[in-house]
Amino acid sequence: MVGEEGAFVLGWDEVLTEEELSVALKVLCMSEEEFKEYKEQDGWEDDSEEEENSTLSNEALSRLKTPCKKLLYDSVLLTLESYGADLKAEQDLLNNKEAYEKLSRREQQALHVRYGQKRILHQLLELVQ
Repeated sequence: MVGEEGAFVLGWDEVLTEEELSVALKVLCMSEEEFKEYKEQDGWEDDSEEEENSTLSNEALSRLKTPCKKLLYDSVLLTLESYGADLKAEQDLLNNKEAYEKLSRREQQALHVRYGQKRILHQLLELVQ
């Protein structure tokens, strides 16, 4: 369901792996009875029209049903916990020119990537709160 990476890809404006996230949320938020029916039918009948008309933009994420929002919120918190430092610490390092310049070029690039990832995750937290 999630693909080889085992992760969903989020951008600033929308979910880039929207089909995978949409299916995962549907399945994970099902009742036991709904899941049994889903398994018996080998998935949903053709709801491709619904899927085509529903992109997971940031606006759409903020309108998800409460159980799906809670699942995403908790997942984002777990992901943020896996980082060594929080967003503020990364921002402070970026703003401290002396400390930043002591980092190797590779460490600087990694810092920018981590900071961007954390900003996107914090944005998602706000959307699903």
